[in-house]
Amino acid sequence: MALSCERGDLLLGYVLGVLVLSFHSYPVSVGGAALKMEALPETGATVLNHSMALVQRMENLMALGNASDVSLRVQTLNTEEVKVLPAHSLVLSLQSDVFRDLLLARNGSALVLSETAGCAAVFDKFLRYLYCGDISVRLDQAIPLHQLATKYRVEGLQLGLTQFMSQHLSSESPSGHVVGWYQYAQRIGDAPLQDSCLRYLSWNLSSVLQSAEWTSVSADLLLTLLRRSDLVVQSELELYDGLEAWAARNRPGGPTVERALEAIRYGMIPPQKLFRLQKNSPLMQKHYGAVRDLLYLAFQFHATPPVQLAKYFEVNCSIFTPRNYLSPAWGAPWVISSPTRDDRSFSFQTQLGPSGHDASKKVTWNALFSPRWFPLGARASYAEPGAMMPSLTDGGRPRIIVTPATSSPDFAGVSFQKTVMVMARQQGKVVVRHVYNFHQSTEEAGDFLAEADLQRRASEYLIDSALYLHVVVKPVYHTLIVAKK
Repeated sequence: MALSCERGDLLLGYVLGVLVLSFHSYPVSVGGAALKMEALPETGATVLNHSMALVQRMENLMALGNASDVSLRVQTLNTEEVKVLPAHSLVLSLQSDVFRDLLLARNGSALVLSETAGCAAVFDKFLRYLYCGDISVRLDQAIPLHQLATKYRVEGLQLGLTQFMSQHLSSESPSGHVVGWYQYAQRIGDAPLQDSCLRYLSWNLSSVLQSAEWTSVSADLLLTLLRRSDLVVQSELELYDGLEAWAARNRPGGPTVERALEAIRYGMIPPQKLFRLQKNSPLMQKHYGAVRDLLYLAFQFHATPPVQLAKYFEVNCSIFTPRNYLSPAWGAPWVISSPTRDDRSFSFQTQLGPSGHDASKKVTWNALFSPRWFPLGARASYAEPGAMMPSLTDGGRPRIIVTPATSSPDFAGVSFQKTVMVMARQQGKVVVRHVYNFHQSTEEAGDFLAEADLQRRASEYLIDSALYLHVVVKPVYHTLIVAKK
Protein backbone atom coordinates (compact mmCIF):
# COMPACT_ATOMS: atom_id res chain seq x y z
CA MET A 1 0.00 0.00 0.00
CA ALA A 2 1.18 3.54 -0.73
CA LEU A 3 0.85 6.38 1.77
CA SER A 4 1.10 10.01 0.72
CA CYS A 5 0.74 13.48 2.17
CA GLU A 6 0.28 17.01 0.90
CA ARG A 7 3.41 18.24 2.65
CA GLY A 8 5.52 16.54 -0.03
CA ASP A 9 3.94 18.79 -2.71
CA LEU A 10 4.57 21.90 -0.62
CA LEU A 11 8.17 20.82 -0.16
CA LEU A 12 8.59 20.60 -3.92
CA GLY A 13 7.59 24.22 -4.21
CA TYR A 14 10.14 25.28 -1.58
CA VAL A 15 13.02 23.36 -3.09
CA LEU A 16 12.42 23.96 -6.80
CA GLY A 17 10.94 27.43 -6.52
CA VAL A 18 7.80 26.35 -8.36
CA LEU A 19 4.23 26.90 -7.20
CA VAL A 20 2.38 23.60 -7.21
CA LEU A 21 -1.41 23.49 -7.19
CA SER A 22 -3.23 20.15 -6.99
CA PHE A 23 -6.52 19.43 -8.75
CA HIS A 24 -8.26 16.83 -10.95
CA SER A 25 -9.07 17.45 -14.62
CA TYR A 26 -7.95 16.41 -18.08
CA PRO A 27 -4.39 15.11 -18.63
CA VAL A 28 -2.37 16.34 -21.59
CA SER A 29 1.13 15.27 -22.63
CA VAL A 30 3.67 18.10 -22.43
CA GLY A 31 7.33 17.27 -22.94
CA GLY A 32 6.73 13.66 -21.88
CA ALA A 33 5.28 14.66 -18.50
CA ALA A 34 1.64 14.58 -17.47
CA LEU A 35 0.04 18.04 -17.53
CA LYS A 36 -3.40 18.72 -16.10
CA MET A 37 -5.41 21.81 -16.91
CA GLU A 38 -8.55 23.07 -15.22
CA ALA A 39 -10.53 26.20 -15.89
CA LEU A 40 -11.63 28.23 -12.88
CA PRO A 41 -14.97 29.84 -13.89
CA GLU A 42 -14.98 32.27 -10.98
CA THR A 43 -11.69 33.88 -12.04
CA GLY A 44 -11.43 33.02 -15.71
CA ALA A 45 -7.95 31.58 -15.09
CA THR A 46 -6.55 28.16 -15.94
CA VAL A 47 -4.39 26.23 -13.51
CA LEU A 48 -1.46 24.22 -14.86
CA ASN A 49 -0.26 21.29 -12.75
CA HIS A 50 3.07 19.51 -13.14
CA SER A 51 3.12 18.10 -9.61
CA MET A 52 3.74 14.51 -10.72
CA ALA A 53 6.73 15.60 -12.81
CA LEU A 54 8.09 17.48 -9.80
CA VAL A 55 7.73 14.39 -7.63
CA GLN A 56 9.75 12.46 -10.21
CA ARG A 57 12.44 15.15 -10.16
CA MET A 58 12.61 15.02 -6.38
CA GLU A 59 12.95 11.26 -6.51
CA ASN A 60 15.79 11.59 -9.02
CA LEU A 61 17.39 14.25 -6.85
CA MET A 62 17.45 11.84 -3.92
CA ALA A 63 18.59 8.85 -5.98
CA LEU A 64 21.43 10.64 -7.80
CA GLY A 65 22.48 12.83 -4.89
CA ASN A 66 22.97 15.89 -7.12
CA ALA A 67 23.99 18.95 -5.07
CA SER A 68 23.94 16.88 -1.89
CA ASP A 69 25.31 18.76 1.10
CA VAL A 70 25.03 16.07 3.78
CA SER A 71 25.89 12.37 3.93
CA LEU A 72 23.67 10.21 6.12
CA ARG A 73 25.64 7.32 7.62
CA VAL A 74 23.01 4.86 8.89
CA GLN A 75 24.78 2.57 11.37
CA THR A 76 23.03 -0.69 12.29
CA LEU A 77 23.20 -1.18 16.05
CA ASN A 78 25.60 -3.85 17.34
CA THR A 79 27.07 -4.42 13.87
CA GLU A 80 29.63 -2.82 11.60
CA GLU A 81 27.09 -2.44 8.80
CA VAL A 82 26.80 1.15 7.54
CA LYS A 83 24.46 2.45 4.83
CA VAL A 84 25.56 5.77 3.26
CA LEU A 85 22.84 7.93 1.73
CA PRO A 86 23.42 11.36 0.16
CA ALA A 87 20.81 13.94 1.18
CA HIS A 88 19.96 17.63 1.18
CA SER A 89 19.78 19.47 4.48
CA LEU A 90 17.01 21.78 3.25
CA VAL A 91 14.71 18.81 2.53
CA LEU A 92 15.47 17.12 5.85
CA SER A 93 14.99 20.32 7.85
CA LEU A 94 11.67 21.16 6.20
CA GLN A 95 10.26 17.71 6.95
CA SER A 96 11.64 17.07 10.44
CA ASP A 97 12.50 19.35 13.34
CA VAL A 98 14.67 16.56 14.73
CA PHE A 99 16.77 16.48 11.57
CA ARG A 100 17.02 20.27 11.63
CA ASP A 101 18.49 20.19 15.14
CA LEU A 102 20.86 17.33 14.30
CA LEU A 103 22.10 19.15 11.20
CA LEU A 104 22.73 22.35 13.15
CA ALA A 105 24.77 20.44 15.72
CA ARG A 106 26.82 18.28 13.35
CA ASN A 107 30.53 18.62 12.66
CA GLY A 108 31.48 18.12 9.04
CA SER A 109 29.37 16.92 6.12
CA ALA A 110 28.41 13.54 7.60
CA LEU A 111 25.54 12.83 9.97
CA VAL A 112 25.79 9.49 11.81
CA LEU A 113 22.47 7.84 12.69
CA SER A 114 22.26 4.67 14.82
CA GLU A 115 19.27 2.47 14.01
CA THR A 116 18.02 -1.03 14.74
CA ALA A 117 18.38 -3.60 11.99
CA GLY A 118 14.70 -3.30 11.08
CA CYS A 119 14.81 0.49 10.87
CA ALA A 120 18.10 0.50 8.94
CA ALA A 121 16.59 -1.87 6.37
CA VAL A 122 13.77 0.58 5.53
CA PHE A 123 15.63 3.86 6.04
CA ASP A 124 15.88 4.50 2.29
CA LYS A 125 12.07 4.17 2.05
CA PHE A 126 11.72 6.61 4.93
CA LEU A 127 14.11 9.04 3.23
CA ARG A 128 12.19 8.81 -0.04
CA TYR A 129 9.02 9.78 1.83
CA LEU A 130 10.74 12.95 3.05
CA TYR A 131 11.52 13.86 -0.56
CA CYS A 132 8.39 12.71 -2.37
CA GLY A 133 5.61 12.57 0.22
CA ASP A 134 4.53 9.01 -0.58
CA ILE A 135 5.69 5.55 0.41
CA SER A 136 4.89 1.92 -0.35
CA VAL A 137 4.44 -0.19 2.77
CA ARG A 138 4.42 -3.94 3.39
CA LEU A 139 2.92 -5.42 6.53
CA ASP A 140 6.34 -6.34 7.95
CA GLN A 141 7.64 -2.80 7.35
CA ALA A 142 4.91 -0.94 9.26
CA ILE A 143 6.55 -1.07 12.70
CA PRO A 144 10.12 -0.03 11.72
CA LEU A 145 8.76 2.78 9.53
CA HIS A 146 6.52 3.92 12.39
CA GLN A 147 9.53 3.85 14.71
CA LEU A 148 11.47 6.09 12.33
CA ALA A 149 8.52 8.47 11.90
CA THR A 150 8.20 8.67 15.69
CA LYS A 151 11.93 9.12 16.32
CA TYR A 152 12.27 11.95 13.79
CA ARG A 153 8.82 13.40 14.52
CA VAL A 154 7.41 13.11 11.00
CA GLU A 155 3.82 13.32 12.19
CA GLY A 156 2.10 12.86 8.82
CA LEU A 157 3.85 9.53 8.23
CA GLN A 158 3.31 8.48 11.84
CA LEU A 159 -0.44 9.05 11.57
CA GLY A 160 -0.62 7.44 8.14
CA LEU A 161 1.11 4.28 9.36
CA THR A 162 -1.20 4.04 12.38
CA GLN A 163 -4.17 4.22 10.00
CA PHE A 164 -2.52 1.67 7.71
CA MET A 165 -2.16 -0.80 10.58
CA SER A 166 -5.73 -0.24 11.80
CA GLN A 167 -7.07 -0.85 8.27
CA HIS A 168 -4.94 -3.94 7.51
CA LEU A 169 -5.56 -6.08 10.56
CA SER A 170 -7.26 -8.74 8.43
CA SER A 171 -4.56 -8.90 5.73
CA GLU A 172 -2.92 -12.26 5.19
CA SER A 173 0.68 -12.73 6.32
CA PRO A 174 2.71 -15.94 6.77
CA SER A 175 2.97 -15.82 10.55
CA GLY A 176 0.43 -13.12 11.39
CA HIS A 177 1.01 -9.50 12.33
CA VAL A 178 -1.85 -8.34 14.58
CA VAL A 179 -0.27 -9.71 17.77
CA GLY A 180 3.02 -7.95 16.95
CA TRP A 181 1.21 -4.70 16.22
CA TYR A 182 -0.74 -4.99 19.50
CA GLN A 183 2.43 -5.50 21.50
CA TYR A 184 4.13 -2.60 19.72
CA ALA A 185 1.14 -0.30 20.36
CA GLN A 186 1.15 -1.34 24.01
CA ARG A 187 4.88 -0.62 24.28
CA ILE A 188 4.65 2.90 22.79
CA GLY A 189 1.37 3.77 24.50
CA ASP A 190 -0.75 4.06 21.32
CA ALA A 191 -4.14 3.28 22.92
CA PRO A 192 -6.31 3.59 19.75
CA LEU A 193 -4.13 1.13 17.79
CA GLN A 194 -3.93 -1.19 20.80
CA ASP A 195 -7.73 -1.17 21.14
CA SER A 196 -8.19 -1.82 17.41
CA CYS A 197 -5.87 -4.84 17.53
CA LEU A 198 -7.47 -6.22 20.70
CA ARG A 199 -10.96 -5.79 19.27
CA TYR A 200 -9.96 -7.56 16.04
CA LEU A 201 -8.42 -10.48 17.94
CA SER A 202 -11.47 -10.76 20.22
CA TRP A 203 -14.07 -10.62 17.46
CA ASN A 204 -12.20 -13.03 15.17
CA LEU A 205 -10.66 -15.30 17.76
CA SER A 206 -12.12 -18.49 16.28
CA SER A 207 -10.00 -18.01 13.13
CA VAL A 208 -7.01 -16.70 15.09
CA LEU A 209 -6.98 -19.90 17.18
CA GLN A 210 -6.46 -21.89 13.98
CA SER A 211 -3.64 -19.68 12.68
CA ALA A 212 0.11 -19.69 13.22
CA GLU A 213 -0.24 -16.33 14.97
CA TRP A 214 -1.99 -17.83 18.01
CA THR A 215 1.15 -19.36 19.51
CA SER A 216 2.93 -15.96 19.32
CA VAL A 217 0.45 -14.44 21.79
CA SER A 218 2.18 -13.29 24.98
CA ALA A 219 1.04 -14.52 28.40
CA ASP A 220 -0.32 -11.07 29.27
CA LEU A 221 -2.32 -10.84 26.04
CA LEU A 222 -3.61 -14.39 26.53
CA LEU A 223 -4.97 -13.53 29.98
CA THR A 224 -6.44 -10.27 28.68
CA LEU A 225 -8.33 -12.17 25.99
CA LEU A 226 -9.54 -14.97 28.27
CA ARG A 227 -11.09 -12.46 30.66
CA ARG A 228 -13.25 -10.83 27.96
CA SER A 229 -16.90 -11.68 27.38
CA ASP A 230 -17.00 -10.44 23.76
CA LEU A 231 -14.79 -13.21 22.35
CA VAL A 232 -16.24 -14.74 19.17
CA VAL A 233 -15.55 -18.49 19.19
CA GLN A 234 -17.40 -21.63 18.19
CA SER A 235 -17.69 -22.73 21.80
CA GLU A 236 -15.94 -22.50 25.16
CA LEU A 237 -14.40 -25.89 24.42
CA GLU A 238 -12.70 -24.45 21.32
CA LEU A 239 -11.20 -21.79 23.57
CA TYR A 240 -9.95 -24.42 26.02
CA ASP A 241 -8.38 -26.40 23.17
CA GLY A 242 -6.67 -23.21 22.02
CA LEU A 243 -5.29 -22.63 25.52
CA GLU A 244 -3.93 -26.18 25.62
CA ALA A 245 -2.22 -25.73 22.22
CA TRP A 246 -0.73 -22.40 23.34
CA ALA A 247 0.60 -23.92 26.58
CA ALA A 248 2.12 -26.89 24.76
CA ARG A 249 4.01 -24.57 22.40
CA ASN A 250 5.08 -21.85 24.86
CA ARG A 251 5.60 -23.94 28.03
CA PRO A 252 4.73 -21.12 30.46
CA GLY A 253 5.24 -21.29 34.21
CA GLY A 254 2.70 -22.88 36.52
CA PRO A 255 1.17 -19.60 37.81
CA THR A 256 0.46 -18.39 34.27
CA VAL A 257 -1.21 -21.67 33.29
CA GLU A 258 -3.31 -21.70 36.44
CA ARG A 259 -4.53 -18.13 35.91
CA ALA A 260 -5.43 -19.02 32.34
CA LEU A 261 -7.28 -22.18 33.37
CA GLU A 262 -9.21 -20.21 35.97
CA ALA A 263 -10.43 -17.84 33.22
CA ILE A 264 -12.12 -20.65 31.27
CA ARG A 265 -15.90 -20.61 31.77
CA TYR A 266 -16.52 -24.26 32.60
CA GLY A 267 -20.23 -23.68 33.15
CA MET A 268 -20.51 -23.08 29.39
CA ILE A 269 -19.09 -26.53 28.56
CA PRO A 270 -21.58 -29.46 28.55
CA PRO A 271 -20.99 -31.91 31.43
CA GLN A 272 -20.12 -34.88 29.21
CA LYS A 273 -17.34 -32.82 27.61
CA LEU A 274 -16.14 -31.69 31.02
CA PHE A 275 -15.76 -35.34 32.02
CA ARG A 276 -13.74 -35.93 28.85
CA LEU A 277 -11.44 -33.00 29.68
CA GLN A 278 -10.83 -34.37 33.17
CA LYS A 279 -9.79 -37.70 31.73
CA ASN A 280 -7.97 -36.74 28.52
CA SER A 281 -6.51 -33.24 28.93
CA PRO A 282 -2.84 -33.34 30.04
CA LEU A 283 -3.02 -29.65 30.96
CA MET A 284 -5.99 -30.15 33.27
CA GLN A 285 -4.53 -33.28 34.83
CA LYS A 286 -1.30 -31.46 35.62
CA HIS A 287 -3.04 -28.42 37.16
CA TYR A 288 -6.23 -30.03 38.40
CA GLY A 289 -5.88 -28.54 41.86
CA ALA A 290 -6.20 -25.02 40.44
CA VAL A 291 -9.59 -25.71 38.83
CA ARG A 292 -11.08 -28.40 41.09
CA ASP A 293 -13.53 -26.02 42.76
CA LEU A 294 -14.52 -24.43 39.46
CA LEU A 295 -15.26 -27.83 37.92
CA TYR A 296 -17.27 -28.84 40.99
CA LEU A 297 -19.33 -25.65 40.69
CA ALA A 298 -19.83 -26.23 36.94
CA PHE A 299 -21.13 -29.76 37.53
CA GLN A 300 -23.53 -28.42 40.18
CA PHE A 301 -24.65 -25.76 37.71
CA HIS A 302 -25.47 -28.42 35.11
CA ALA A 303 -27.23 -30.75 37.57
CA THR A 304 -29.36 -28.23 39.47
CA PRO A 305 -32.10 -25.81 38.37
CA PRO A 306 -30.45 -22.38 38.23
CA VAL A 307 -33.10 -20.96 40.58
CA GLN A 308 -32.06 -23.45 43.25
CA LEU A 309 -28.35 -22.97 42.64
CA ALA A 310 -28.72 -19.22 43.16
CA LYS A 311 -29.97 -19.83 46.68
CA TYR A 312 -26.59 -21.17 47.75
CA PHE A 313 -23.99 -19.73 45.36
CA GLU A 314 -23.16 -16.34 43.88
CA VAL A 315 -24.22 -16.64 40.26
CA ASN A 316 -23.16 -13.14 39.26
CA CYS A 317 -19.71 -14.23 38.08
CA SER A 318 -17.96 -14.97 34.81
CA ILE A 319 -18.24 -18.77 34.97
CA PHE A 320 -21.98 -18.41 34.27
CA THR A 321 -21.65 -15.64 31.64
CA PRO A 322 -21.68 -16.77 27.98
CA ARG A 323 -19.36 -15.34 25.35
CA ASN A 324 -20.31 -14.89 21.67
CA TYR A 325 -20.56 -18.53 20.63
CA LEU A 326 -21.11 -19.35 16.93
CA SER A 327 -22.41 -22.91 17.42
CA PRO A 328 -26.10 -23.49 16.46
CA ALA A 329 -27.20 -23.91 20.11
CA TRP A 330 -26.58 -20.18 20.65
CA GLY A 331 -27.82 -18.51 17.48
CA ALA A 332 -27.83 -18.52 13.69
CA PRO A 333 -26.33 -16.76 10.66
CA TRP A 334 -28.61 -14.53 8.56
CA VAL A 335 -27.79 -13.36 5.04
CA ILE A 336 -29.98 -10.48 3.80
CA SER A 337 -29.74 -9.94 0.06
CA SER A 338 -30.44 -6.42 -1.23
CA PRO A 339 -30.91 -5.13 2.32
CA THR A 340 -32.30 -1.72 1.28
CA ARG A 341 -35.28 -3.22 -0.55
CA ASP A 342 -37.82 -4.06 2.14
CA ASP A 343 -38.34 -5.51 5.62
CA ARG A 344 -37.12 -9.06 6.26
CA SER A 345 -37.73 -11.61 8.99
CA PHE A 346 -36.52 -15.04 9.96
CA SER A 347 -36.87 -17.46 12.86
CA PHE A 348 -34.33 -19.60 14.66
CA GLN A 349 -34.05 -21.67 17.83
CA THR A 350 -31.61 -21.66 20.72
CA GLN A 351 -31.33 -23.58 23.94
CA LEU A 352 -33.03 -21.95 26.90
CA GLY A 353 -29.75 -21.81 28.77
CA PRO A 354 -26.30 -23.40 29.09
CA SER A 355 -27.24 -25.26 32.28
CA GLY A 356 -27.66 -28.98 31.77
CA HIS A 357 -31.09 -28.50 33.35
CA ASP A 358 -32.12 -26.05 30.56
CA ALA A 359 -30.08 -27.17 27.54
CA SER A 360 -32.81 -29.47 26.19
CA LYS A 361 -35.44 -26.72 26.35
CA LYS A 362 -35.70 -24.70 23.16
CA VAL A 363 -36.70 -21.11 22.57
CA THR A 364 -37.91 -19.91 19.15
CA TRP A 365 -36.86 -16.39 18.22
CA ASN A 366 -38.26 -14.04 15.58
CA ALA A 367 -35.87 -11.51 14.07
CA LEU A 368 -37.05 -8.52 12.05
CA PHE A 369 -34.80 -6.32 9.92
CA SER A 370 -36.07 -3.01 8.55
CA PRO A 371 -33.83 -0.90 6.28
CA ARG A 372 -35.71 2.37 6.82
CA TRP A 373 -37.19 2.51 10.31
CA PHE A 374 -38.31 5.83 11.79
CA PRO A 375 -38.81 6.65 15.49
CA LEU A 376 -42.41 7.10 16.53
CA GLY A 377 -41.95 10.86 16.87
CA ALA A 378 -40.74 11.13 13.29
CA ARG A 379 -43.60 9.04 11.94
CA ALA A 380 -46.31 11.40 13.20
CA SER A 381 -45.66 14.02 10.52
CA TYR A 382 -46.31 11.44 7.81
CA ALA A 383 -49.55 10.11 9.28
CA GLU A 384 -51.88 12.34 7.23
CA PRO A 385 -53.69 10.76 4.24
CA GLY A 386 -51.59 10.93 1.10
CA ALA A 387 -48.34 11.64 2.95
CA MET A 388 -45.38 9.54 1.82
CA MET A 389 -42.77 8.07 4.13
CA PRO A 390 -39.31 9.39 3.25
CA SER A 391 -36.56 7.20 1.87
CA LEU A 392 -33.62 5.96 3.91
CA THR A 393 -31.55 8.90 2.71
CA ASP A 394 -34.15 11.28 4.19
CA GLY A 395 -33.39 10.17 7.73
CA GLY A 396 -34.50 6.57 8.18
CA ARG A 397 -32.00 4.07 9.50
CA PRO A 398 -31.66 0.28 9.66
CA ARG A 399 -33.27 -1.47 12.59
CA ILE A 400 -33.16 -5.02 13.92
CA ILE A 401 -35.48 -6.52 16.55
CA VAL A 402 -35.13 -9.97 18.14
CA THR A 403 -38.03 -11.25 20.27
CA PRO A 404 -39.15 -14.66 21.57
CA ALA A 405 -41.99 -16.21 19.57
CA THR A 406 -43.83 -17.17 22.78
CA SER A 407 -43.54 -16.62 26.50
CA SER A 408 -42.93 -19.50 28.87
CA PRO A 409 -42.81 -20.15 32.61
CA ASP A 410 -39.30 -21.48 31.96
CA PHE A 411 -38.19 -17.88 31.40
CA ALA A 412 -38.48 -17.19 35.12
CA GLY A 413 -35.04 -16.36 36.47
CA VAL A 414 -33.55 -15.98 32.98
CA SER A 415 -32.98 -12.83 30.94
CA PHE A 416 -31.52 -12.71 27.45
CA GLN A 417 -28.81 -10.58 25.91
CA LYS A 418 -28.87 -10.44 22.14
CA THR A 419 -25.73 -9.89 20.10
CA VAL A 420 -25.73 -9.15 16.38
CA MET A 421 -22.42 -9.51 14.55
CA VAL A 422 -21.97 -7.83 11.16
CA MET A 423 -19.49 -9.48 8.81
CA ALA A 424 -17.42 -7.72 6.16
CA ARG A 425 -14.87 -8.69 3.54
CA GLN A 426 -11.54 -7.02 4.18
CA GLN A 427 -8.46 -7.77 2.08
CA GLY A 428 -10.31 -10.81 0.71
CA LYS A 429 -11.13 -12.27 4.14
CA VAL A 430 -14.55 -12.37 5.82
CA VAL A 431 -14.22 -10.92 9.32
CA VAL A 432 -16.45 -9.60 12.08
CA ARG A 433 -16.62 -5.85 11.53
CA HIS A 434 -19.10 -4.75 14.20
CA VAL A 435 -20.77 -6.25 17.26
CA TYR A 436 -24.03 -4.81 18.62
CA ASN A 437 -25.43 -5.82 22.02
CA PHE A 438 -28.88 -5.20 23.41
CA HIS A 439 -30.93 -6.62 26.26
CA GLN A 440 -34.36 -8.03 26.95
CA SER A 441 -35.64 -4.68 28.17
CA THR A 442 -35.10 -2.97 24.78
CA GLU A 443 -35.47 -5.84 22.27
CA GLU A 444 -33.40 -3.89 19.70
CA ALA A 445 -29.98 -2.33 19.17
CA GLY A 446 -30.43 1.43 19.20
CA ASP A 447 -27.22 2.18 17.25
CA PHE A 448 -27.51 -0.70 14.79
CA LEU A 449 -25.68 0.19 11.54
CA ALA A 450 -26.07 3.88 12.38
CA GLU A 451 -23.00 4.78 10.28
CA ALA A 452 -23.65 2.36 7.40
CA ASP A 453 -24.59 3.44 3.88
CA LEU A 454 -26.34 0.33 2.62
CA GLN A 455 -27.48 2.12 -0.54
CA ARG A 456 -23.93 2.07 -1.88
CA ARG A 457 -23.14 -1.20 -3.65
CA ALA A 458 -19.50 -1.00 -2.61
CA SER A 459 -20.38 -0.37 1.05
CA GLU A 460 -17.84 -1.89 3.44
CA TYR A 461 -20.79 -3.36 5.36
CA LEU A 462 -21.92 -5.50 2.41
CA ILE A 463 -20.53 -8.69 0.89
CA ASP A 464 -21.62 -9.12 -2.74
CA SER A 465 -24.46 -6.64 -2.13
CA ALA A 466 -25.75 -8.66 0.84
CA LEU A 467 -25.72 -8.01 4.58
CA TYR A 468 -24.11 -10.90 6.46
CA LEU A 469 -25.24 -11.13 10.10
CA HIS A 470 -24.90 -13.64 12.90
CA VAL A 471 -27.42 -13.40 15.74
CA VAL A 472 -26.47 -14.82 19.15
CA VAL A 473 -28.79 -15.07 22.17
CA LYS A 474 -27.03 -15.31 25.54
CA PRO A 475 -29.10 -16.42 28.55
CA VAL A 476 -28.09 -14.72 31.79
CA TYR A 477 -29.29 -16.15 35.11
CA HIS A 478 -28.28 -13.56 37.65
CA THR A 479 -30.50 -10.59 36.84
CA LEU A 480 -33.64 -11.70 38.70
CA ILE A 481 -32.08 -13.67 41.54
CA VAL A 482 -29.54 -12.56 44.11
CA ALA A 483 -27.57 -15.30 45.82
CA LYS A 484 -27.76 -15.52 49.60
CA LYS A 485 -24.68 -14.44 51.50
